[in-house]
Amino acid sequence: MIEIITKSLTNLLFIFERFTWLSLVDILLVTLIFFFLLQMLRDTQAMILLRGIVLLIVLLSLLTSMVNLPAFSWLVATALPALLFAVPVIFAPEIRRALTRLGRGTLLSSQSESKGIESTINIVVNVALRLSDLQYGALIVLQRADSLEEYIRTGIPIESRISQELLLQIFFPNTPLHDGAVIIRDVHITAAACVMPLSASGTLRRSGERKMGLRHRAALGISEVSDALALVVSEETGTISIAHGGRMMRRLDTNRMRNILEAFYLPPQRGGWREWLTKRIPGLRQILEE
Repeated sequence: MIEIITKSLTNLLFIFERFTWLSLVDILLVTLIFFFLLQMLRDTQAMILLRGIVLLIVLLSLLTSMVNLPAFSWLVATALPALLFAVPVIFAPEIRRALTRLGRGTLLSSQSESKGIESTINIVVNVALRLSDLQYGALIVLQRADSLEEYIRTGIPIESRISQELLLQIFFPNTPLHDGAVIIRDVHITAAACVMPLSASGTLRRSGERKMGLRHRAALGISEVSDALALVVSEETGTISIAHGGRMMRRLDTNRMRNILEAFYLPPQRGGWREWLTKRIPGLRQILEE
């Protein structure tokens, strides 16, 4: 044990003796890459997988370095490269989403700025509360940075400015557009009766909630393949839920529903990259001001 500690300290001293400003730039670049990767995976199911993979690698590395286990060390050294090949398969949706954002130049901003977003949120909240009181089922999908064009094509084009009356009419029972999802982009209802992908993660089955049906599976499904917000009103109980990032937030009251929509759907404030970084890195604003 003492030999390991001594060897580690010797290696650290060797590194610090050869540390230059190019080494600092190198470290900053690697840090930025990991920062953007974590930002991309935040609030997704892939984040849980990533934590498990990192924890597994750390534990295996510590075990093989502290204890002399030749056979086990050989197994770990053989299995880790295979795990690296599995990473693109495991994180395929997140990688595709990041490349799409990069192509549109929206990697740092979650959605484009648009006037009237607060009005859209107010209308959606009022409609959800009204439908909840009437126990009318509804599925409202709010598009953010990721394009939902392939799902818009499955429905009926509307292309109308959002209004409370129009949304209530769409979800009135037994109307042609009642089934399926309404997709809202900024301040416009883009399409209705859209078909959403159903979640196959089993999250709803594990939740123990028996009143969740196809609408909730569809809401969770679209949140798993995009960064959209999906609001669901249960036809059986009238409860309101919101799906985002592969997670379902259930039994929402007015304040929680509004806070969630404002947190994820409102466009970022102006201020450039400096303002964006200072909001996400604690203490950076004080350092820049000094």
